[in-house]
Amino acid sequence: MRHCNRSALRALLFVTLLQSVCSDFQTLAHLRAKASDKAQSRAVVDLLRRLLGNRSRDFIVSVNRTLSNDTLDVCELRSAKNSKIVAVGSSGVAVATGIYNYLKYFCNCHVSWSGDQLNLPRPLPPLTGVLRIKTPHRFRYYQNVCTQSYSSVWWDWPRWQREIDWMALNGINLPLAFTGQEVLWQEVYLSLGLNQTEMDRFFTGPAFLAWNRMGNLFQWGGPLPQSWHVKQLYLQFKILDRMRSFGMIPVLPAFSGIVPEGITRLFPQANVTKLSPWSHFNCTYSCAYVLDPRDPLFQRIGALFLTQVIKEFGTDHIYNTDTFNEMTPASSDPTYLASISRAVFSTMTSVDPQAIWLMQGWLFISDPSFWKPDQVKALLHGVPLGRMIVLDLFAESMPVYSSTNSFYGQPFIWCMLHNFGGNSGLFGTVESINSGPFNAIRFPNSTLVGLGLTPEGIEQNPVVYELMTELAWRKEPVNLSKWVSLYALRRYGTMDENLTVAWQLLFHSVYNCTLPKYKNHNRSPLVHRPSLHMQTDIWYKPADFYKAWKLLFEASPGLVTLETFRYDLADVTRQALQLLTTEFYKEIRNAFQAQKLPDLLTAGGVLVYDLLPELDRLLSSNEHFLLGVWLEQAQSQGVDEHEAQLYDINARNQITLWGPDGEILDYASKEWGGLVEDYYLQRWGLFVNTLVECLDRGRPFKQDTFNQAVFQVEKGFVYNQRKYPSKPLGNTYDIARRIFLKYYPYALKSLK
Repeated sequence: MRHCNRSALRALLFVTLLQSVCSDFQTLAHLRAKASDKAQSRAVVDLLRRLLGNRSRDFIVSVNRTLSNDTLDVCELRSAKNSKIVAVGSSGVAVATGIYNYLKYFCNCHVSWSGDQLNLPRPLPPLTGVLRIKTPHRFRYYQNVCTQSYSSVWWDWPRWQREIDWMALNGINLPLAFTGQEVLWQEVYLSLGLNQTEMDRFFTGPAFLAWNRMGNLFQWGGPLPQSWHVKQLYLQFKILDRMRSFGMIPVLPAFSGIVPEGITRLFPQANVTKLSPWSHFNCTYSCAYVLDPRDPLFQRIGALFLTQVIKEFGTDHIYNTDTFNEMTPASSDPTYLASISRAVFSTMTSVDPQAIWLMQGWLFISDPSFWKPDQVKALLHGVPLGRMIVLDLFAESMPVYSSTNSFYGQPFIWCMLHNFGGNSGLFGTVESINSGPFNAIRFPNSTLVGLGLTPEGIEQNPVVYELMTELAWRKEPVNLSKWVSLYALRRYGTMDENLTVAWQLLFHSVYNCTLPKYKNHNRSPLVHRPSLHMQTDIWYKPADFYKAWKLLFEASPGLVTLETFRYDLADVTRQALQLLTTEFYKEIRNAFQAQKLPDLLTAGGVLVYDLLPELDRLLSSNEHFLLGVWLEQAQSQGVDEHEAQLYDINARNQITLWGPDGEILDYASKEWGGLVEDYYLQRWGLFVNTLVECLDRGRPFKQDTFNQAVFQVEKGFVYNQRKYPSKPLGNTYDIARRIFLKYYPYALKSLK
């Protein structure tokens, strides 16, 4: 009898909780576009003009928010006289997405980071009746806090404009907008009495600000020049204005409790804790000072900052801050954890009563031994249900919603992380992302409110992002084989059986990682410090990939004028050489361990004197794979030679040593022309020469000794001040052809 009463009580409590959640979900309705319908219409007209030039006149666009009666975006398209297309949508984003859907599936057009294919038919293909495109998801989120450092740190306004256009075309309505916040932090802390020296010791250099904002890192790569603050502030004004003009809802920063050390001087009684070092750093650049959210000073600083944010940037009532990012809380007591989130949230609502807290759910993945059910529930329930949205950050591989009963009632966004460190390399989990969002919708008592893209770095693997953004507007999974065939058609503007089969093979192999909890760090020996114990396993069959490479190469002669094709030819050939580097590495290692000097000289000679130089020439022939572009963008941010040099060192260090002594070595590796020759090739040359010398003199290979020597090579690259081309050199097709004819036979041989 007692058991029945308990069951009934539990059921009653659950129903009450659900009713509470449903009513609280309605509080998200105030997260809506601020721009007028007319302003949003104008923004789409301007986007089409930038994208299509004079052909933009073939589209008649208008925004009418009453088209949607349930806050879910919708667009309706129909043909009009004079072969024009009329598009009406509930927001600027909805109209842009609807038109891009029409461009993709009726005109075989394509827009991506690595080039566009916009050969529009004349006249435009007519529509029969009304083409209605609607999303089942209230929010489509974009960006990871790390993207701001790994990808967009050096962007100017034209590049940001291009990205915001891409967001609108791909349905993004909830983008992160973190640019320019440091100047506001500086104003707050100086007003409290800190001095400029203390601020200079707090901020990192530009390339590391993502981890400064999360409390992981301080001072490294700094000091941050005042000119940086000014330029970033004005850039943020433009970014926010453009995002809002499309009807997007920008996510702004809030206070998490990380403070400069100088706070302890000004407020010696404040409850400040010094945390342990982060990653492999020591306390010179790490060991954050964290102000207890229950301390009155926390409310004061948090309110000062958010007041400044709203004064300068306006607000759309949604803010991101992340407590305990890769840092362990002082206590696992649920009462303590609930008090932390309650205090963080009350800081927001003291300034903006309508505030919604958007939180990255990475902490639950990075430290599962600490974040047990009671701890997760306590942190989440410190905020009223419906007033926090959790990003299930790595849901395609390690979803959290399914083990937390849908985040214990808090709304969440199912996110594809996909990329770590902005690494080069083909990768995808297409089966997982094709099914995952729909599983989340069907999850019992699901609190799903959207889908998201949360890559640490972008401008890679455009096919994966096109698929993911499109799934946010579909009611069921796609047929992947058919979908990727149509992708090939619109990416190149031509139907070619070779290309269709090539892309189907890529989707069945390199783009379909099914290993549980696999994190896409480029693990290839090519981009890691050489040793005799390197990872050589991969998640796909090389035979399928090599067949795709052959088919792509055979289709080349008629398509090399297309930017999209040249990029894919370079990228797939790059991946092939990455695979072959692993094969030559295994030959080098085996020859050394078997003490076969001739075999070591042969394999090492091919790798160091031919394969890697050919890879560098290939990458140097394409504008999307140039070290010089990254460095030129960085240097251009400086107002004088001193600043340009500081930014140059920031840019080089992030993609190589990641810290003064290689604390996060090669985490943000890139396969770029210039970087392969002057960094990776130099390391491999030293490694092979060292092994040859060891065999020649009958000595063992000592990794520690090699590490000391190779560190000088790595550090030398960071500080060499060499200028690298920012324009492509050579013909991509000619170089790819030479590589294919030379190395494809070896690739087939390696399969046996």
